[in-house]
Amino acid sequence: MIRHLTAHDCRVVREGGRHSWWGHSTSGKRKAVPRHTEITNTLVLKICKDLDIPSPFEG
Repeated sequence: MIRHLTAHDCRVVREGGRHSWWGHSTSGKRKAVPRHTEITNTLVLKICKDLDIPSPFEG
C-alpha cells in the first residue's frame, strides 16, 4: 500500500497514534491510513477513492 501511495504522488502529512495521514499533492485530499500489517481490500479501495488515485487492483 505504501509503495502504491508514493507511486501516485502521495506523501505522509503527519503521524498519529495508530494511523498515518497521507495527502495527495495534486488534489490536496488527505486520508488516515492505518499502520497495520494487513488491511482489507475494501479499505484499500476506500483509501484510493478518497485520495483520487487508481486502485492497485486495476490493470
